[in-house]
Amino acid sequence: MERKPSGWAGCDCPKVRPESGFLPQLFSMTLTFEDFPPGRVGTFGPRHVTREEILAFAAEFDPQPMHLDEEAARRSMLNGLAGSGWHLCAIMMRMMFDGFIGRTASLGSPGVNELRWLAPLRPGDDLMLEVDVTEARLSRSWPETGIVTFKAVVRNAAGQVLCEMISPILVGCRSHGVAEEAG
Repeated sequence: MERKPSGWAGCDCPKVRPESGFLPQLFSMTLTFEDFPPGRVGTFGPRHVTREEILAFAAEFDPQPMHLDEEAARRSMLNGLAGSGWHLCAIMMRMMFDGFIGRTASLGSPGVNELRWLAPLRPGDDLMLEVDVTEARLSRSWPETGIVTFKAVVRNAAGQVLCEMISPILVGCRSHGVAEEAG
């Protein structure tokens, strides 16, 4: 499988890349609130993580010894070099963007309800992302806007859960012309 340069944070999954030819009509559609009922949104990946990108991210954004130095990492509670949890979150966000948010009438997010790092990100990990809608409701304040709560789970190739995130996203409604305006 051809790999992107180590600095590339996108999703390697051909199903979510418009140039793959997979259901091209889906990539010209704007997904709106009505497109996100509770249930599975999709599974995205794999996304390969290299030692070099773990070191580069840590050097710039989270220069703790367990993310930069093999010996210090072995002595830490992580028992070996591990990527920053924030690096894992950045990869997860990119996979979500490539998978569906990039073509969604997203109006942003009011924050993250829950974020848990459950196991270390390791050099050589191949990550898969599972995304589910846990709740979808119309905003009381802005009836042209829906609030969709997503649960994202990142697993390595062994199926071990590395990270879980629950976060609402504000999404425009088709019934108020968002799709026509965005398209």
